[in-house]
Amino acid sequence: MTILPQDYLRTLASVRERCYKVYDQANKGNLVYFNVDESKLDVVVTHVEQVTRRRFGSDLSKIPPHSRLNHFGGDRIPALQRQWQQQQQEDPRALDDLELTRRFIDLVMVSVLVDAGAGQKWAYTTRQGEKVGRSEGLAIASLDMFLDGYFSSDASVNDRVDAEGLKQLSVDRIGQGFQVSDANPMAGLDGRSNLLKRLADVLIENPTYFEHDGSYRPGNLVDYLLSKTSGSSKTIQVDDIWQVIMSLAPMWPARITIDGVPLGDVWPCTCLESNKEHPYDDLVPFHKLSQWLTYSLIDALQQSSLQVTVEGLETMTGLPEYRNGGLLVDHGLLTLKEEHLKRGLLYARQEQGADGDVEPLFDGSDPLIVEWRALTVVYMDLVHRALEKSLNQKLTLTQVLEAGTWTAGREIAAKLRPVTGGPPIAIKLGA
Repeated sequence: MTILPQDYLRTLASVRERCYKVYDQANKGNLVYFNVDESKLDVVVTHVEQVTRRRFGSDLSKIPPHSRLNHFGGDRIPALQRQWQQQQQEDPRALDDLELTRRFIDLVMVSVLVDAGAGQKWAYTTRQGEKVGRSEGLAIASLDMFLDGYFSSDASVNDRVDAEGLKQLSVDRIGQGFQVSDANPMAGLDGRSNLLKRLADVLIENPTYFEHDGSYRPGNLVDYLLSKTSGSSKTIQVDDIWQVIMSLAPMWPARITIDGVPLGDVWPCTCLESNKEHPYDDLVPFHKLSQWLTYSLIDALQQSSLQVTVEGLETMTGLPEYRNGGLLVDHGLLTLKEEHLKRGLLYARQEQGADGDVEPLFDGSDPLIVEWRALTVVYMDLVHRALEKSLNQKLTLTQVLEAGTWTAGREIAAKLRPVTGGPPIAIKLGA
């Protein structure tokens, strides 16, 4: 059976397959934007191993999967689960294990969707008085907003998310939740507001996945996934989760479409060729945010009181984002070709009005970024294999992402660029 290109490029399998096509071009010396020094792979692996051992010691089985849940910090998620369990004991009919899991998924989906660059000036002041920026600050803010009923239309149940609640959110209301002010500016506030409102629309448009008892909620996907299991088994397949995630496609900006089907996070890559017979052979899919959401939902499902298991994680890939990709650049495994380094530096100085030290800057749609992201997916695989061998320990790719690569990428960025801690190649927000 021949699969249509618009269907193939939205599969998980296509991400790894197409990224390895770019890696093949690297091995032939045909990359357009980067030089590769694979002798530096050992240096990358050593750094990731050091970070992994420092964080988790000798008991590597304790490494959690890469997930949004790790960003909430402290005892916040366990405390929430204890609170729910107490409520369940008081009224088990109103709050059974299935409803607890729905609420957990509600929280995780919204928290993932607001997890975009907030800018270096923004930080969230927690209820304990601590200022937290970046992804962790956004996670804690989203949890507090969830508990305060920002996303719920039911005044008697704050801690849930539903379409009506999302539709009622204004930019000012979201800004209040994120503590945005002139003194605490947030990049992309309007974008977050629009994304959550589009989520409301998508929930309503996909009742198969998101409707239960007349309410449209992210957490209702649990009911759908359980309906796909057989007998008494609570084994959920990644492909079934992915099918649900792909229904969210109308939320994302319209980029490339084939026969009216929006492809999402799929981009043309200059080092690949297309022709009349194969007009889409230059396209590379990443589905980064969709995979990040999938990883996070899987973690929430497996931590839930339903005690489900998930199979098929091997089809998922390393996330092509700037911490993983920056790790490769900062260790010299990937270096920009001179002409493109100059182009990026010129663009950065024009945009920032600075004559001093800047990092090369490119639009997110720049083919250079596409080549970088494709190579990042492949090298996360190679780091995974080398790390397992070095540690003499079987690990999942998602454990490697959590234990080492993402943290190592942030660590070396902070060392090399202590003022900003940003990546070695900057991507213009919204471009």
